[in-house]
Order: sequence, then C-alpha cells, then structure tokens
Amino acid sequence: MLTHQTHTASRRRPSRRLHDDSPDTTEAFAHLAGLDEGRERDVLREEVVEAWLPVAHRIAVRFHNKGENVEDLRQVAAMGLLKAVNNYDPQRGRFEPYAVPTIRGELRRHFRDHMWDVHVPRRVQDLRNKVRLARRDLAQQPGGSPEPSVTAIATHTQLTEDEVRDGLKAIDGFSALSLDAGLLTSGDDDTFSLTDALGAPDQAYDVITDREAAKAGLEHLPERERTILYLRFFEDMTQARIAEHFGISQMHVSRLIQISCRRVREEATRDWEQNEDAQAA
Repeated sequence: MLTHQTHTASRRRPSRRLHDDSPDTTEAFAHLAGLDEGRERDVLREEVVEAWLPVAHRIAVRFHNKGENVEDLRQVAAMGLLKAVNNYDPQRGRFEPYAVPTIRGELRRHFRDHMWDVHVPRRVQDLRNKVRLARRDLAQQPGGSPEPSVTAIATHTQLTEDEVRDGLKAIDGFSALSLDAGLLTSGDDDTFSLTDALGAPDQAYDVITDREAAKAGLEHLPERERTILYLRFFEDMTQARIAEHFGISQMHVSRLIQISCRRVREEATRDWEQNEDAQAA
C-alpha cells in the first residue's frame, strides 16, 4: 500500500522532509505523470491525495482562529491539495514545496472571497488580523483591559495608530449587520432597526443637479430668452403676462420657450457626452 511505503521511506530519509508527516510519493508521481486519463490514473491520484491529506488538514487547522469552521477549512485545503496534485510537474522539484503554498493560497482565497461580507483590500485584512490578535493578547494579560486602547494596540503590534484604526474598522467589515437587526435605544428597553435610521431621498438634490446641468445652456441663450425662462419657471409667471411684459404675442412667447428649452437640453447633453469621453480616454 502507498501509505505503508511512505511511512517506511519517511523514516529512512528524514532530512528530505519539511514536515514529519510528509509522505514519500516520488515514485507515485513519476508513474502518474506517464499515465493518460483513465481509471488507473484516477485511482493513483486518489491514493496520492489520501497520503497527503494529513498535511493539508494540518495546514487548515492553522487558519481556525479566523472565524471559520475547521471541517470547512479542511475541505478547502483538500481542494487546494487536489489542485496541487493535478498541476504538479515532478521534473521541477519535490512536491511539498509546491503543494504547501498552493494549499495556503486556496485557504486565503476562501477567506478573501467567501468570508468577508464587505470587501476590503488585502492590506486592511492583514491589519485586521494583527489588531484582533493584539486585542486578545492584551486582554488576557494580568490586569489587562477587555478593550485595549488604540495606543496600547499600536505599541503591541508596532503599527501606527492610523493603521490600528483601519484594522478596527475592518473588524466590523468581516460580518455585516442586517438592516432589520434590532438595536437597543439608550435609556430604555425599546428597540429599533437600522432601517428606521435610514433617511429618505431628498428631492432638492435632483433640483440642484438639474440646475447645474442647465447652467451651460442658459449661458449661451440671448438675454431676452434667459429672462423669459426665468420668469416662466422661477417666478411662475404665465405666458400671457410674459407676452405683455415684452410686448409680443403669447404664441411667440410659447415658441421662444420651446426653442430655448431645446437648446438648454442639447447643451447639457453635449457637456455630459464630453465628460464621458474625457473619462474614457
């Protein structure tokens, strides 16, 4: 059996091992490289994976303090091991120096892609881990505070206080709080949800946006047309009163308003397209 051979070889050549439980599968990999896809290759590959599973599981256990179930981590590590077995080339050196980083990389990707509810950069994730461990170590020290200060954490980790604050913020980003979660109010036992604290859309912002977009078009209009638009849309003056004010017909006022509004829209659209082209360049 492969397992018996690997343990025997491990005792004969301990100096070649990075870890004591690393099996000797050199001959198996050499044989595997010469096989075509088929039943024999699948069986041998399963034996190799089974032989290296203790190593993969041991690597997975090292990630257990990051908030994930150990059994799930072992499955992820096994996937990394299978990937390493499938991609390994015996001519490029021993298997273990290739397999260990591959398994670790699979575990790190698992945490990056599946464990964070809010995506944060890798640097901030590393800060989170350092800050979290420092808080635990400081709290466990004799006379330690359950909530160490930013300064104490910075001294313990040799990070700057700004880096510690980034790490503390990232701790809250690891798991999201539901908007329907009940929160206690100060001073009584009543609760409210985060949804209750959300504001409503402010229509005034849309008005501001529209006015800013219309500025460029208004600047290109003659003074009379600008005044007509101002009286109609800002002073709420009727077309009849505007016509009386300028001594022209109401039909002429209506036509001037239509033409002026079209020019303003065209100018606003032109500016928007130019901005889009500039950003894409």
